[in-house]
Amino acid sequence: MKIALTVWENRISPVFDVANTLLLAEIANGEVLNRQFASFNPVISSRLAEMLKQMGISILICGAISEVPANIIAVNGIELIPFISGNADRVIDSFAKGKPIVPVFSMPGCGKHRG
Repeated sequence: MKIALTVWENRISPVFDVANTLLLAEIANGEVLNRQFASFNPVISSRLAEMLKQMGISILICGAISEVPANIIAVNGIELIPFISGNADRVIDSFAKGKPIVPVFSMPGCGKHRG
């Protein structure tokens, strides 16, 4: 499985709409096999969704995200896990091991009733 996270320094970028770096990770058997970074333009969400699909990314983990880009990503068949915060490596490692990242890494104020 391949996943992508919006990052700033080594943390989940707090706002998707101004993020410009993705951390791409391949996961198999509960382990992260490799990680790489890619630049993107969040203003053009349709291009990002297209790029993620071409790369085989099935899940995008990010911080806060506006409704329009969230819908574009979802319509393109990419599972979106929004309103996540914290250290990117810890999020990936928890996700790879099958541990829940919600609510553990949920942004403050974004508990079970996120939206």
